[in-house]
Amino acid sequence: MMAVLSALTMAGLGLAAIAAFVLPGPWGAAGLGLAFLAGGLPAAMRALMLLGREHALDVDLLMVIAALAAAAVGAALEGAVLLTLFSLSTTLERRAMTKARHAVEALMLLRPDSALLQGADGAVIEVRAADLRPGDVVVLRPGARVPADGIVLDGEGALDEATITGESMPVRKGPGGKVFEATVNLNAVLRVTVSRPVAESTVARMIALVTRAQAARAPSQRFSAWFGRRYTVLVLAGAVLAFAVFLGLGRTAEDALYRAATLLVAASPCAIVISVPAAILSALAAAARGGVLFKGGSALESLAEVETFAFDKTGTLTTGRAEVTGLASVIPEGALLALLAGLEDQSEHPLAEAIRRRAAAEGIAARPMRDVVNAPSEGISGREAGSGRRFWAGNARMAERMGARIADAGVRTLAKTAETVVYAGEGDRLLGAVTVADRPRATSARALTALRGAGVGRLVMMTGDRRAVGLRIGAELGFAPQDIHADLLPEDKVALVGTLAAGGRVAFVGDGVNDAAALARSDVGIAMGVAGSEVALQAADVALLSEDLARLAAAHRLARRTRGVIRQNLGFAMAAMAVMVLSGLFLSLPLPLAVLGHEGGTLLVVLNGLRLLADPIRGGKAP
Repeated sequence: MMAVLSALTMAGLGLAAIAAFVLPGPWGAAGLGLAFLAGGLPAAMRALMLLGREHALDVDLLMVIAALAAAAVGAALEGAVLLTLFSLSTTLERRAMTKARHAVEALMLLRPDSALLQGADGAVIEVRAADLRPGDVVVLRPGARVPADGIVLDGEGALDEATITGESMPVRKGPGGKVFEATVNLNAVLRVTVSRPVAESTVARMIALVTRAQAARAPSQRFSAWFGRRYTVLVLAGAVLAFAVFLGLGRTAEDALYRAATLLVAASPCAIVISVPAAILSALAAAARGGVLFKGGSALESLAEVETFAFDKTGTLTTGRAEVTGLASVIPEGALLALLAGLEDQSEHPLAEAIRRRAAAEGIAARPMRDVVNAPSEGISGREAGSGRRFWAGNARMAERMGARIADAGVRTLAKTAETVVYAGEGDRLLGAVTVADRPRATSARALTALRGAGVGRLVMMTGDRRAVGLRIGAELGFAPQDIHADLLPEDKVALVGTLAAGGRVAFVGDGVNDAAALARSDVGIAMGVAGSEVALQAADVALLSEDLARLAAAHRLARRTRGVIRQNLGFAMAAMAVMVLSGLFLSLPLPLAVLGHEGGTLLVVLNGLRLLADPIRGGKAP
């Protein structure tokens, strides 16, 4: 609709301009009438609606008043030029902002409408993707899009996950691997168990997050809106005062009104008001395309101000795919592994997965457990389904709380290694232990180097592991020994984040339930790999959809670049407005030149903000 009105306004202006030099008669008046109606009436209606709804004035009213004032002093053609350029710039601004706002929602078009559902009898039928429920089994053929989030039941192949995580290279998936809606199965037949309904899929959550993020204004956006509305009143009052002053200086009424109208245009804050949202929305869209979701412009601005980054270790800095490297037992080793596998079968911790894989590799069946209880940053306990005996598995804190003495020589030897130790026992009786070793992610060192290069003052690692383990991983990643904090409970992480926050803005990067409190306590909580982590997603301000820390460094760079663009826009807009106002007061600035300066400046700040849409967030290497 705005495009049609702009076209009509330009047509009216063109007709009026031709009539002024070529066609005599009523054509000029008709052209001016069309330009004023098509260009001025929508602006006047928007201004009146805002005035009635929020009792506020905005720049739409300024433009209409200036055009009418120009017409009143016989400069109707110049008033038509003002309305035409204002209508055109408004249309271009809205198109540009819509492009930024809808960049992520384009994912909706990638969501498949149907799925191949496999029934209990093995028959495959085509159903609506929206009708899929958790537990359904779907068949993915090569080239098909995944209809819902799920877990690979059988088959092995590569998937293109660029639409979700921003990962440019195909990702190998096998049994147990997570797949996400709207990603593409490239080269194999896979059977997938649906893990959540389509309405709660990763894509649905992405769209909901970005929609809320774009609606939630950043502090600078709130300031520009606050400034724009109050400044509009000031401009109107200033134009009336200028009119009176010019009359007092001996100007004619027509000349005074013309100069007042010129000041009205020159002092209008359009460029200031639009400069911040243009940059913020563009950056949010660029980040989302790269697999990074900000929960609003406030999180984006806060990330640019972060002076300290604190990282959880396991699953964040490290792969989380640990391996069992050692075992010592006072009972048969098979019995210990069966016990550990049974307990850890109820846990999603990366160490638990390592133990389950070791038991499966040795063909050892897990002992069924019930009444399982998780003790955050300590371990897990449960009752054996048959005997009702209660067993536990966890770290040294849990062993100490259970009253178990580490007397076995083999277990004591394991405890001296720089690897994570998982003890197992029954009551105060220690049954054995295993060591589990994790390794840093391939992108962690490069991402940390990029953050240091960007001027981040301090990088801190936190872990619930023993200090020996923390020092081993920290040394590989270049952390200073004093910035490695080990043997931490969740409440210790929260307290440490609070201490760090006393010295400046702190971002905490974590991936799981144990990190939720620290994520919430930090100035900027950053959830790692939240395509599968609900608790972290709710607690964090920023979500990295892939488990690639290089994207964190890229997001930090984007946040800082956005801050720079906002400052450029505001500085340019204020300087241009000051020059035009002073020219209008002391140099008789012509109205057409004020119009060109006002509308041209507005378009320039929008285009400068839209440059952020092209700012890539890539993984695999530090930016």
